[in-house]
Formats: sequence, C-alpha cells, structure tokens
Amino acid sequence: MIKEEIRKVIENALKELGITETGFVVEHPADLKMGDYSTNVGIKTGKAREIYAHLAVSPPSGVERVELAGPGFINFYLSKEFFKKSLKKIIDEGENFGKSEYIKGTKIMVEHTDPNPFKEFHIGHLMPNVIGSTLARIFEWNGAEVKQVNYQGDVGLHVAKAVWAIREGKKDNAYALGHKAYEEDQRAKKEIEDINKEIYDKSDEEINKIYEEGKKKSLESFEVIYKRLGTKFDYYFFESETGEAGKKIVQENIGRVFEESDGAIVFKGEKFGPSLHTRVFINSQGLPTYEAKDLGNAKNKYDHYPYDLSVVVTSNEIKEYFRVMLTALSQIYPELAKKTKHLSHGILRLLTGKMSSRTGNVITAEALIEEVKGKVKGDEQVAIGAIKYMILRQAIGNDIVFDLEKSVSIEGDSGVYLQYAYARANSLLKKADSQGRTLLEVGQGSTLSRETHEVEKLLHRFPEIVERAAKEYAPNYITTYLTELSSSFNNFYANEQVLNDSSESAYRLAIVQAFSIVIKNGLTILGIPTPLSM
Repeated sequence: MIKEEIRKVIENALKELGITETGFVVEHPADLKMGDYSTNVGIKTGKAREIYAHLAVSPPSGVERVELAGPGFINFYLSKEFFKKSLKKIIDEGENFGKSEYIKGTKIMVEHTDPNPFKEFHIGHLMPNVIGSTLARIFEWNGAEVKQVNYQGDVGLHVAKAVWAIREGKKDNAYALGHKAYEEDQRAKKEIEDINKEIYDKSDEEINKIYEEGKKKSLESFEVIYKRLGTKFDYYFFESETGEAGKKIVQENIGRVFEESDGAIVFKGEKFGPSLHTRVFINSQGLPTYEAKDLGNAKNKYDHYPYDLSVVVTSNEIKEYFRVMLTALSQIYPELAKKTKHLSHGILRLLTGKMSSRTGNVITAEALIEEVKGKVKGDEQVAIGAIKYMILRQAIGNDIVFDLEKSVSIEGDSGVYLQYAYARANSLLKKADSQGRTLLEVGQGSTLSRETHEVEKLLHRFPEIVERAAKEYAPNYITTYLTELSSSFNNFYANEQVLNDSSESAYRLAIVQAFSIVIKNGLTILGIPTPLSM
C-alpha cells in the first residue's frame, strides 16, 4: 500500500539524516485539500525543514508533490497517474479488492450472540450478533482462518425458572413469570431450585420432557433469526457440556486458586488484583456457576479448534465479571488466557428506553425487523441493512439509541443511504452496458490534465481501512469510510455527466465501476445486503 511506501521513504530519510525515529504517524488529513497523506515526523523530531527538503527531492513513487505545512506537518499529494492505476487495480481485483494477508495463517475463534434457550431472542442479542459476525468477516478479509461460535446457557437457574412456569401451565413469557415467582414466592423458589438440580441430574421424566421440548423449540426459533441476519456458526457449545468440565477444573485447583466459603467454592479476585472481586464458581448445592462453565468453555473451544486468538463479544454489563473469570483462567491455563480477547459492547435501546427479559418487557429482534420493514415498504434487505448500520456506525463500547426514523433516512448516515448509492452506481453501469459502452482500459483516451475527483482520492484507501478495522477491532471505521465515500460518489454523480460523448466519459465510467466494487465489498464485510435496485 502507498501508505507503507511513504512510511519507508520517511524512515530512510531519517537514517540518511542521522535522525532518531520517534514514533511518527502517517495518516490522512481531515481536509483533502491538505493532501492525501500527512506525517507529524517534523514535529516529533524538530527537524521538519531538513526532512521536507530530503523528501521533496526524492518523493515516494506515486507522489506528485510534497509540501511543508503549519508547525511542521509534511503533506503528500498523490499523482493523477497513481489514481488512474488505482482504478485499474480495483476493477481488476473486483470482489477481492480490500483483502490482505495481514494476519494470514492466524486461527481466530469469535464467540458471539450466545442467546439462552427458554428466553426470547431480543434486540439486546442483535448487538453481539452483528458485531461478532462482522468482526469475523473483517478477520477473514485480512487473511485469517475464522470460526464463529455460539455458546448458550441451556442449564442453570434461568432455565429452571422457565421450566417451572411451563410445568405450571404458563408457556407465554415463561422465564419472566418464573423469575417473578422465584423472587416473591418461597414455595416456588424451593421448587425452582429443586428443578435446577433435576435438570442437571436428568432425574425427573416430566422435567426432562419439558426441558428437551423447550430447548428444541428455542434453538429452532433462533435459527430462523440467524438466517434472516445472514449469520452462520461453525460450532454450537452449551453450558450443559462445559459444566462438569468446569467443575472438575475448579475442584482440582482448590487451595491453589480457589477456596471454600460457606459451603461454596469461590475465587477471591482481590488477592490477584485490587480492582477485582470475589465470585462463586461452585455454589453451596455443588453446582457449577457461570464462572466455572466459562472455564470449561475456554478449554472446550480450544480442544475443538486450537486457536491463536479467541475473541469473546458480550455486553458491558458483564465486563467486570469477565475480568475476574479471565484472571482465574490465567492461573490455570495461562496460555489460553493470553489468547483470549474480551470485547464488550454497549446496550441497544429504543427511544422508549431499556428492556428486560426478567420483567417480560422484551422487544424481540423479530419485532424490530418487522417494525423497520414497515418503514421501507416491506423490503427485508433494506430493513436488515438499516439495523446493522445503526449498530456498526459507532465504536463498539458505546450504548446505542435506535432511532427508527434516522435508521431509514435516505439523506445520509444510514444503511439505506449506502444501499441507494450502490443501486445508483449499478443502474449507471447497467445503462452503459445497454449502450455498448466499455471502460477502454480505464479511460485510456482521457487526458491527465483534468482535475482528480474527490471520490478517486477515497477509493484507493479501502484496503487500509479494512486492515485498520482488524488491528483495532473496530467495524465502525468501515462504516464511517463507506458513508464518506458514498457522499463523495453522490456529489460526483450530481456534477459529472458520465454517459456522454466526451473524452472523459470512459474514465468517469471507470470511477463508477470502481465505486460499485468498493461499496459492495464494504457492505459485504458489514453483512449489509446489496440490492441491485431500490
């Protein structure tokens, strides 16, 4: 990439000038008028003029001119010939443009979504699903081998609450009703705790039947949502599979990592870090908790797929829990702990506020999709795109207030806006094809005296953006880039006659083709559908 070439030329200049490198950066100026790339190396070293003089004499290949600006920034302006070659590269590589070998050979497991059977798939599950599956695609585009994992809580008190309610004839909102009874009715609480043990032991035929049927129905309903969202998992793991393994891991490390406390087995996090806290890993009934199951899950995942990196996507609400669990894991399997990256995301709220599965005040993912579909004339592709964009448009850790009207706006900063831009480009290409027009070697007959279009200055950046998104676990970089690119393309479309008899027509058509490729590739990474017409 040209960015790396510029960096290498700067590093060589520093060596020749005998200047010690001090962590300079090469980046894009916020204003395109200030160049295509800029470096702060002059400010970092205090030798701006000397470095500039060296670079101006021997600029990097593809750079038309170098300028010294402000208090010591050095700006680089790419040549018209560079952009012409860039368009050809985009068109030649097509659906592969943007792919790299940055992390080729790396095995990555991405765990996300993790809905619990017996609970509804609500809008809160959309966050980890969309973020996790997008990260998986970003890693793949950078050369990694990726497996997507869904780890589900099919045993535990939450399941027992739902099973109790179903046994009582309350099939609708079973978990919410069971939770309410558990909190308010001592008899129900005792029965639910007994059911919890019976589920683990498989000791009651009636409970077994309710449990198996309920679990099967839940998992089937989840698959319907995954299909609508375009999510595919390579592995499905369950707490019922990891519970005993986790319990055994804990028991084998009592006295060294864990200790007994009031009949339970706990991990006293405070002993390993002042900001940590104590958590129970085996409760007083002898059952493994979420914490113990997560230990078993980490080992189970690695046994199935010996990963170099395990990315786990969950909500911010269990961030502190995960810190404790990973600290415990580091005492037992230090290599697995080092390979684990926990990413926590914010909460998805509607304008009406937060929802809770415990109270039954649940907005299902399906209901949200249908609501958005109603705003876009029933078009599922557009609705899915609108929802995913709203989730991916900002940094992962932030809460999101889902504004229905903004999500379907065609004025910008929405998935619909990006899809319209792609459909517009496709329409132009289709019309050009019907007229028998060709790209003529990317505008072979065009003159290089023309002004470089802004959209050209953005198109070549796509591979950089995809790589940076992987390095920083940040899908929002791609979303922001595509929005800026679409705005620039729409401006180009409004001010340039693409299909006319001028000598520039073929070159302009090449810009449209390159844009169509980049926007489609970007939307594919984000998991946003790309309808050919709208």
